[in-house]
Amino acid sequence: MLTNLEVNDFAIVSALNIEWHCGMTAITGETGAGKSIAIDALSLCLGERADPTAVRPSADKAQISAHFDISQLPIAQQFLAEHMLNNDEEDCILRRVVSKNGRSKSYINGVSVTASQLKELGQYLISIHGQHAHQLLLKPEHQLHLLDSYAGHTPLMNAVRTQYTHFNKLQREHSSLLKLQQAQSARKQLLEYQVAELNEFAIAEEEYEAIEIEHSKLSNSQTIIDTCHRELQHLYERDEQTVLSQLQQSAQQFVDLTGYDQALEPIAQMLDEAAVQVEEACRELRSYSGRVEQDPMRLQEVEERLSQAMDLSRKHHIKPQELYEFHQQLCEELTSISSDSARIDDLEIEIADSLQAYQLAARSLSESRAKAATKLNALISKSMHSLSMDNGRFAIELQQMQQQKPSSTGFDNIEFLVSTNPGQPLQALGKVASGGELSRISLAIQVIIAQRVTTPTLIFDEVDVGISGPTASQVGKLLRKLGQSTQVICVTHLAQVACSGHQQQFVAKKVKDGQTFTSMKTLEHAMRVAEIARLIGGDKISDTTKASAEELLSVQSA
Repeated sequence: MLTNLEVNDFAIVSALNIEWHCGMTAITGETGAGKSIAIDALSLCLGERADPTAVRPSADKAQISAHFDISQLPIAQQFLAEHMLNNDEEDCILRRVVSKNGRSKSYINGVSVTASQLKELGQYLISIHGQHAHQLLLKPEHQLHLLDSYAGHTPLMNAVRTQYTHFNKLQREHSSLLKLQQAQSARKQLLEYQVAELNEFAIAEEEYEAIEIEHSKLSNSQTIIDTCHRELQHLYERDEQTVLSQLQQSAQQFVDLTGYDQALEPIAQMLDEAAVQVEEACRELRSYSGRVEQDPMRLQEVEERLSQAMDLSRKHHIKPQELYEFHQQLCEELTSISSDSARIDDLEIEIADSLQAYQLAARSLSESRAKAATKLNALISKSMHSLSMDNGRFAIELQQMQQQKPSSTGFDNIEFLVSTNPGQPLQALGKVASGGELSRISLAIQVIIAQRVTTPTLIFDEVDVGISGPTASQVGKLLRKLGQSTQVICVTHLAQVACSGHQQQFVAKKVKDGQTFTSMKTLEHAMRVAEIARLIGGDKISDTTKASAEELLSVQSA
């Protein structure tokens, strides 16, 4: 489970160090305070794509470190052992550093790794359920993913994917060979002529780009030399006042003025640094201009080479930069052409056998999905009842489309059906459920599936959007019950959900010296009552709202 998260110079966070505990932790705060900032930082630490805008404006880099207790997580221990990343402790430390230029570095237990390795390990440590999960619920591919996650039949899915990949590969090869066979004779003659011509020209990889650069330098060498000499005089070498001397004089003037006002010292330093930069640039410029040569003979050779490349590119209707790759492709195609049709006959037998193997694997997957769907239907319907949808019914409709083209996910078409009122037939989820109902159904599914997944930490980022009243209380109880067996972290704006947490974190934002700062702290009982009261009644906290908060905490924690 997650035990500690340290965040430095990330977004609006200057420094944050949070201890995490077992059970359910609720995260609350005012709108815009950055309640999801810890989750965003954690996502980055788990291998998500690095964005330079994530670095705090006043900083050079952002750093996030996450500590996990993996003593009860053999699959994570195995990953670390296989990649020689384990240590003698029972914890694991992930660290991500992102520079403001967009580059990032990733570490596991102090060893440099790739972001993909972070992501691979992260899937064994944390599962994040975002606030837009209910919108994904309408997409068939996501519905299938949810069903497969609940069923846990990864070996069956892998078998279907493997058979599909093999079948697809054979199909592509067969199609390609048939086309080649049909145009083989004429195509071979053309290829032999084209390859011979390109062999004679023998352009090297990336040669065209190199000679373009060389041509530009050679044809403009006199201009380069003249400009370098002229600007060197202007900057540094002429007897009259130069740019360097002017900068030095200005810097000295402001040094003198600092005796009157120390606020001018940064300006003096910047001017002095600018003078040093100009002097360094002049040394580089003198060195560069001494290396520039004029070579008319080489210029003529380069121009002839460029002209030949342009002629060939126009002839083949490609860019000159693509000549090398085009040449290689033609050589490979010429090599692969064969008049022997035996391979095509063999392929047809292999394709038939591969299709049969795919259908067998897909049928096993479909049977497993049907069994899981029956169980999931009952569980979700029951959960809907507890979430103030007393007459709700849920069903997963699976159709085996065995005659359709094979796919990597099998031949099942899926649709989530729901009925929310008595006498109403089951219909497609998107046609029946309102926004609030969709949120509740989504949450029910996520919690049920989470109980089947071995991930030790579950994060819910405002998944209670569109929920209120008695339903919110049930959602809180649902998450608290889940927290008894799994570490649950929940960002929420609902008092009924927040008071269900075994502990509560409060996120606050303040502006100081024109900069925004976000902080997070653990709430003790009295402060927690005040925060719950704020969630109930808004900014005006009264004795009534405090009493309601106390009651909610006592009821939900019972």
